[in-house]
Amino acid sequence: MTKDRRRPDLPNAGEGTAPAEIDPAIGATLRELREVRELTARELADRAGISAAMISRVETGQVSPSIATLTALGRALGVPLVSLFRDTSTGHTDYTHVRNGEGLKSTRIVNGHEHEFINLAFHTRRDLQFEARRVTLVRQAARPPAYIGHGVVFIYALAGEAVYRYGPRELTLSPGDSLSLDAELSHGFTQVVTPRFEFLTLQAERRR
Repeated sequence: MTKDRRRPDLPNAGEGTAPAEIDPAIGATLRELREVRELTARELADRAGISAAMISRVETGQVSPSIATLTALGRALGVPLVSLFRDTSTGHTDYTHVRNGEGLKSTRIVNGHEHEFINLAFHTRRDLQFEARRVTLVRQAARPPAYIGHGVVFIYALAGEAVYRYGPRELTLSPGDSLSLDAELSHGFTQVVTPRFEFLTLQAERRR
């Protein structure tokens, strides 16, 4: 008698039923990840060791893939298994639309230094936190604060000129200049060259 070696892409190897909204969500995520990597269904199937037909059935929500199938797909795509479930745990999404001149205006005072900023966005989800601000620095005796954090920071200079320190490096930013950096290293403006300096800053980090 031949031993039954069930492959992870066969329906009787653990594929089953699940709530109606879960299978389409997993399928849409799989398709997006595959297309971002510019893979055909056949190429992904070859990498994962499952059939192209199973790829099609998963992407169209026609089957509830087993953990073995999802694990194989995650490895083939180079993502953790949980990434394939990212759109299954919530029934809502949020967005923020801030019109010109709107936003929450705030003032920050750190060790005698004072600057204004406008919160344009603050967005959180289970795995990510994102915020965007428009900041105005005014030349003054007190030095702007330095920061150490998590995630990544992006800065886009809008008006004026200022000097930014990242670790041991100092960079001069003028209108149109941009800077992106890992937040784990000490960073921040050290000098406002012109009377005023305005910039847009975005920061994103993984929620812990």
